[in-house]
Amino acid sequence: MAETSALLADEVFPDVPLRQWVISFPFPLRYLFAAHPQAMGKVLGIVYRAISTHLIHKSELSLKEGATGAVTLIQRFGSALNLNIHFHILFLDGVYVHRDNRPPRFQRVKAPDKGELEELVQLISQRVGRCLERQGLLEQDTESAWLDLDPAEDTDAMPQILGSSISYRIAVGPQQGRKAFMIRTIRPLDGPDPGLERVARANGFSLHAGISCEGI
Repeated sequence: MAETSALLADEVFPDVPLRQWVISFPFPLRYLFAAHPQAMGKVLGIVYRAISTHLIHKSELSLKEGATGAVTLIQRFGSALNLNIHFHILFLDGVYVHRDNRPPRFQRVKAPDKGELEELVQLISQRVGRCLERQGLLEQDTESAWLDLDPAEDTDAMPQILGSSISYRIAVGPQQGRKAFMIRTIRPLDGPDPGLERVARANGFSLHAGISCEGI
C-alpha cells in the first residue's frame, strides 16, 4: 500500500486537490461482482462517467471544454473481512479547462452537497440497473429486481460461501447459517462529523464524498 501511495503521489496525480468518492452496492450486486468480474468493470465505467460529468457540468463547462481524472481502488472486503466489494475513487477535486488552444488550466469545484449526492446516487443506481438488465444478469419489474444467474452455478459450493460472507453468516461446519459474532466499538464524537453530511443512499447504493485533501 505504501508503494502504491508513493507511485500515485510521484508519478500519477498532478499537484491539485483530490477528493475521495466511495460507492458501495446492495448485497445482491456484491455477490454478482464476485461471481462475474466483467460486470463490475462495466459498472465502474458507469460510476466514473456519472461523477466526471457532474464535476464538469458543475464547473459550467461542456464535456468538450473540461476534463477530469480519477484512480479507482477496488476494495473487496469490509471491516469484518466480509465480502463487500466497493469502490474508492480518488478524483481530481475539479476540472481542467481547455479552450482556444491554450494550456489546460485547473479549476476547483465546490464540495458536493447532500442534494447533489442524492441525485448522483439515484442516477447511478438507475444506470447500473439498466446496464445489468441489458446483459441479462438482472430482471426488473415495477416492484422489484432480482439477479438472473445460471442455475448450474448452484451445484458449486463457492456461491454459498460468497453469499454467507456477504451476509455475515458462518459458511461451513456445525454452525453453518448462523450470524457471525461481531464486536463493535462506538467512538464518541466531540462534535458533528462534517463528512456525514456528504453521504447519500438510494436503492441499496451508498455514495460518500466527505474526504478531500490539498495538492500532493
